[in-house]
Amino acid sequence: MAAERSIAVPPQPAAAPTCDQHEHVGGAAAVDVAACERAAAIFAALGDPQRLRILIMLEDSERCVSELCHSLQENMSSISQRLRLLKAERIVRSRRDGKHVYYALADNHIARLVTNGLLHALERPGGRDELDDE
Repeated sequence: MAAERSIAVPPQPAAAPTCDQHEHVGGAAAVDVAACERAAAIFAALGDPQRLRILIMLEDSERCVSELCHSLQENMSSISQRLRLLKAERIVRSRRDGKHVYYALADNHIARLVTNGLLHALERPGGRDELDDE
């Protein structure tokens, strides 16, 4: 006759305590849905590497379309299409001077988004910047 072996069954975790809705302050209900949709559209526009390169160039100063084309080695149609989307999302602004159209970042919020996104991309997984010395 075979000996019976007992198998230890791990204890089950206790059920998570429930709380009453009145205990929550703020939360998802306090978030402005329209503002979240607007922010998501901005992040989507920032999500294209070529559009991001345009924004990086505009951080220093305004640039005309032909300068952007030359620096990014792209045709005017491609650059104009990207700028049109960025302008529609109020990420860049433009001004005309004769035959030239100059573009600049819309405001400091956009400049900070671009800068912070790049700084975060350069961080090591441990949280230190790649540019930091060991």
